[in-house]
Amino acid sequence: MTQTPSRHFDLIVIGTGSGNSLIDESFADKSVAICEKGSFGGTCLNVGCIPTKMFVYAADTATSVAHAGTYGVDATLDGVRWQDMVSRVFDRRIDPIASSGEDYRRNRCENVTVYDGHATFVGPRTIDTGAGEIITADEVVIAAGARPSIPEIVTESGVAYHTSDDVMRIPELPRSMVIQGSGFIACEFAHVFSSLGVEVTVIGRSGVLLKHLDRELAERFTESARGHWDVRLGQHITAMTATGEDNRGVEITFEDGSTCAADSLLVATGRTPNGDLLGLDSAGVAMDGDRVQVDEFGRTSAEGVWALGDVSSPFQLKHVANHEQRVLGHNLRHPDDLQPFHHANVPYAVFTWPQIASVGMTEDEARAAGHDITVKTQDYGDVAYGWAMEDSVGCCKLIADRSTGHLLGAHIMGAHAPSLIQILIQGMEFGLTVPDMARRQYWIHPAMAEVVENALLGLDFPDRGF
Repeated sequence: MTQTPSRHFDLIVIGTGSGNSLIDESFADKSVAICEKGSFGGTCLNVGCIPTKMFVYAADTATSVAHAGTYGVDATLDGVRWQDMVSRVFDRRIDPIASSGEDYRRNRCENVTVYDGHATFVGPRTIDTGAGEIITADEVVIAAGARPSIPEIVTESGVAYHTSDDVMRIPELPRSMVIQGSGFIACEFAHVFSSLGVEVTVIGRSGVLLKHLDRELAERFTESARGHWDVRLGQHITAMTATGEDNRGVEITFEDGSTCAADSLLVATGRTPNGDLLGLDSAGVAMDGDRVQVDEFGRTSAEGVWALGDVSSPFQLKHVANHEQRVLGHNLRHPDDLQPFHHANVPYAVFTWPQIASVGMTEDEARAAGHDITVKTQDYGDVAYGWAMEDSVGCCKLIADRSTGHLLGAHIMGAHAPSLIQILIQGMEFGLTVPDMARRQYWIHPAMAEVVENALLGLDFPDRGF
């Protein structure tokens, strides 16, 4: 028997990551319901961008100590207080922010009602809150995020494992760890745990780590990573077995008969959008593969239902979700003046060691698209600040179109890469040519940004001399 809806709202928002930020003062005259089964703040605040980077900063500090002798500074890493790190990140920062956000919505927003269950659609714009009520609304925004993807071989083996959702709260550091996966999440956690003294093995099916990078950078990074971690690539796993007195360890067997083992297993094989958990068929909301299907304005296939962020976007990036939230906020308030999402020049960064940042096309993509390209790779070690750092790994690779003089892609690996690339994102977004980027501004000497300047100057434009 279908339960009768108990309450109608102007707006229901499913998820409290960027979806929570959607509800600003412009919605003060609207009745709003928020559905959240977990902690307020979503992936980024609780298990993603922010806490991981706090651990990365500690790992960077430990790595700097380990490398201090390069500069004639005698230093030792005397110890790692893991529980103090966990407390700094979660007890003093993350958890209070999440609790404060929930308190604000529950107790200081008179127009907002919070439901703390797992929301599912049971009809058009009709939601079972998972908290004992059925509610309806004029508009619904799906901002339900994503969850860790777990391969069947892991679940079927019965081996204990961690994911990015819980590994930052483990009670103590293991002696050794196998990380299954070779992408962004895997490489960031490999840096964190190896820098803190854990013996790390990274395993992946691809031939390089971070295979979505420009191939040259992926190969450079993989070579560098082999100096820090036990890297096993191009291997298919045939078996997983629990080991150790408490069965918390793992032994992995590969198709060639080789094995690896560790005290703990971290599964970092990507994240799956949560649209399949929401009963979308009941609402007439279509899927595009594993994502909620949306148009350029954030509308789903069902009238009055919108979606944003990891549940619908091909970019599982917080800065993209924040952009989509701002656009969707406008579109909800101004239905006669819809604004489209702007997904050109979307950058990303990997906070591993060394850091990596990228925007635009890779060299292979630019060639495949038919561009007549010019390419320059400038090493960090060939500019003054790179000399100071004794950097032998970092580089800035740029790809440009010879006929237009415009930058097609930028890829930086090395210290401060996510900050350095912002110069190039801005130039690409505002349509500057490479000559204008290189010469219509000063570049501070001997700052690290000179690696970008020299890469720009190294691009070959026969008819556009500098």
